Amino acid sequence: MSFQGWPAEAITFYERLELDNSKPYWTGHKAVYEQAVRAPMLALAELVADEFGPLHLFRPHRDMRFSKDKSPYKTNVGAVTEGEGGEIYYVQLAADGLTAGSGYYFMAADQMARHRAAIDDDDAGHQVEAIVAAAETAGYRITAQDELKTAPRGYRRDHPRIRLLRLKGLVAMRSFEPGPWLSTPAALDRVVDTWRGCQGLNDWLGRHVGHSELPPPDLFDR
Repeated sequence: MSFQGWPAEAITFYERLELDNSKPYWTGHKAVYEQAVRAPMLALAELVADEFGPLHLFRPHRDMRFSKDKSPYKTNVGAVTEGEGGEIYYVQLAADGLTAGSGYYFMAADQMARHRAAIDDDDAGHQVEAIVAAAETAGYRITAQDELKTAPRGYRRDHPRIRLLRLKGLVAMRSFEPGPWLSTPAALDRVVDTWRGCQGLNDWLGRHVGHSELPPPDLFDR
């Protein structure tokens, strides 16, 4: 299966879904989703599998059980895989363009404890601080699944790396606005280049955090 990027219809599909997030709209445009959105994502998944692992596409339906927002459909298509060191590789297409990133988005309690201890350590902490600064200079956004409003228990509020200590994970993401490039194989290059650019961060996470010994969250059913 060849990858030629996402056609303009994919962006239009999500622009309209944001305005009319309903079953009639989805049913009437499901063929567009399958051909312009899902098929290119599956083609990309096939090409990156050898280097990064098999991508798992998220289902298009939202889980509304615990949400006040009862919109039935996600306004993006996302896919994720997990590397040998426990890092995730994520890609997403939405009306505002393409996003890709890598790192430890979810951390179990044992990982979180090791992560914070490493950030607090002078040597390891300065290393990740430099990695994060370089990533941000290169256009990455540093984020996580969630963030504390204050310092975690046992750490000072004026800690020199308090911003990283407050994050419940560590991921570097890059976003690209829609353009003609999105409908070409160059879209694959942007995803792969973004993931490869996270290697230093993932190496640090692998050394200082590593895999959890607790049952993992289900990354592929969201």
